[in-house]
Amino acid sequence: MSSATSPARTPQLAKLPWRQVPVAGDARQRGHGRAGRRTVKITDVAAGLAFPHAAQAIQIVRRRRPLNGKKPAAETVYAITSLTAFQARPAELAAIIRGHWLIEDRLHWVRDMDWDEDRSRVRTGNGPRVMASLRNLAITVLRLTGKSSIAAALRYHARRPGRPLQTILNC
Repeated sequence: MSSATSPARTPQLAKLPWRQVPVAGDARQRGHGRAGRRTVKITDVAAGLAFPHAAQAIQIVRRRRPLNGKKPAAETVYAITSLTAFQARPAELAAIIRGHWLIEDRLHWVRDMDWDEDRSRVRTGNGPRVMASLRNLAITVLRLTGKSSIAAALRYHARRPGRPLQTILNC
């Protein structure tokens, strides 16, 4: 599945006749101090898009209403897939997309928030890839040992130099 994030390509997907496409999925959830609703629409696409192998286009509308009285927010996201309607039903596509966000929440967000990765000064050669791999390894080891808060686990391990090696050996 490819995400349609390119500014030049997104209008192509936004201009599809979404108002005539029925809602394929509608989910509501509460958590993290907000209530949310996500609607998914999926349509077959014909040739002519800037995505040569696109078989289906997906529109996801996320609406969030903070429970603390702050202003509600809405976001529309578009995606495409080369999977046909036979290969992936709407529920399966919605699960794939949610799975992508699970990775985003459990890995990329942790790397950015706990290691401030976006401000890293390591930018040349293989350095960025090596550091990302080491951070991923550390997160994986901590999760395998049952740590739910990576930030708390990092603080715990920073207090005594022998703790990281001990944790790795117990993994």
